[in-house]
Amino acid sequence: MWSHRLGRLGPAGCGVEELRRRRREREAALRKARREQQLVSKRLLRDDTSEEAGGGCATAILGQAEIQQFLQLAQRGTEEKERLGALVSLRRGLQHTESQQNFIRLEGSMRTLVGLLTSNHALLQLEAARCLHELSHSEQCVVAEACLPATSYLLTYLAGHSSDLVELCLYTLGNLIVESEAIRRQLLPQGIIPALAACVQSPHLPVLEAAGYTLSQLLQAQEAPETVIPSVLASTLPQHMLRLLQPGPKLNPGVAVEFAWCLHYLICSQVNNSLLISHGALSTLGLLMLDLAGAVQRTDNEGLELLACPVLRCLSNLLTEAAAEAMEGETQFGDERVLAALFLILQFFFHKQPSLLPEGLWLLNNLTANSPSFCTSLLSLDLIGTLLQLLSVSNVVRVLVLTILCNVAEKGPAYCQHLWPGPLLSSLLDMLAFSDTEVVGQSLELLQLLFLYQPEAAQAFLQHSGLQALEKHREEAQLQDRVHALLQKALHG
Repeated sequence: MWSHRLGRLGPAGCGVEELRRRRREREAALRKARREQQLVSKRLLRDDTSEEAGGGCATAILGQAEIQQFLQLAQRGTEEKERLGALVSLRRGLQHTESQQNFIRLEGSMRTLVGLLTSNHALLQLEAARCLHELSHSEQCVVAEACLPATSYLLTYLAGHSSDLVELCLYTLGNLIVESEAIRRQLLPQGIIPALAACVQSPHLPVLEAAGYTLSQLLQAQEAPETVIPSVLASTLPQHMLRLLQPGPKLNPGVAVEFAWCLHYLICSQVNNSLLISHGALSTLGLLMLDLAGAVQRTDNEGLELLACPVLRCLSNLLTEAAAEAMEGETQFGDERVLAALFLILQFFFHKQPSLLPEGLWLLNNLTANSPSFCTSLLSLDLIGTLLQLLSVSNVVRVLVLTILCNVAEKGPAYCQHLWPGPLLSSLLDMLAFSDTEVVGQSLELLQLLFLYQPEAAQAFLQHSGLQALEKHREEAQLQDRVHALLQKALHG
């Protein structure tokens, strides 16, 4: 969920309050859309090297008779190598959807597999876990729910000594959690949250990354704000998550990405963001953003957007909290450092991942919405021209850029004097040539503020064919009232 800061102070009259009210309605709709959009995924661990060594050829679909034969051989074979080979063949066959369906239809198959999972033979146990992992990756909910009897054992093994088995169990649980509410209902009272809190203290990086993935899957559940997040916040997980996000030589990108998304889901829930801030979330994220800004200037910045995206979202949403404002002095970085870092990241997105530009712009919107000091820094660093260059990207980016400029203009005459004259006039005329209602509407709002605080802007606008640009939208139902109000202001003051 992205969110703006609401209740901003601004001038009265001239339709500005009405424009602001409409903007608040649009922002509410955007927040709702973000909240309802689930970013779920499944992970699949396969040892490609061993697969190639085994021949590298595609495995055949297994019928119920073959599945039963492999299970019986794995259970009662005379040699461990023979038993292990049967499980390997079963696991390869379970890569097919049809084999998975045949497996869950076969009576007693899951019970036998669970028995192998709980055996005292480490290699058999690991291969049985791999079979369950293949099943957990199924796109069919019925297959995931058939794994319900195994979940308690997978949870138990999170406290084991084999990092390979712990990692495999974590990813399998993560896949199952996102698929089935029944599985989540079973795992929560059995202690999955304390188990994850223990896993995030592991010295093994693959286990840490897997724990972050599993936690992120759990936090995305529809019922998470009521049943999961309060327990997570009451545990030691938030402190450990923030520790793993601390910039420095020990920061691992893969681990950081997973826990940055976890933090994002916690913040979006709005269950207790004040607690996260009290643990230092704002400072940690701010310093991490400064670290990311340094990283984008180096050549080894591949995949940087994977971490930058959730970090920017977390900061954006935390800045909407009253507690964040109260702790502004404790963030350990100043306005100009933040803006310089953010614009380095925006420049990186512009060249490498333009689709991610809205992430940084939402943060800039929230920074400037209620803060004259950030607006002052935006002007003193001469960043308006850079911001205007982003208008070429997309309608979503255009609306956000125009919204940020409205944040600056709302601060009064001194700020508008810095905005006007300059390249803004030609940019606004270009924006009025678009047919997108959101873009044009935000352009009209910015013009309204400029005309109010900088009267000469109205005359310059009219002298550069502004009247004709407005006339184009005079009959559009969603815009005609604003167009009429702006025409009256421009022509009659």
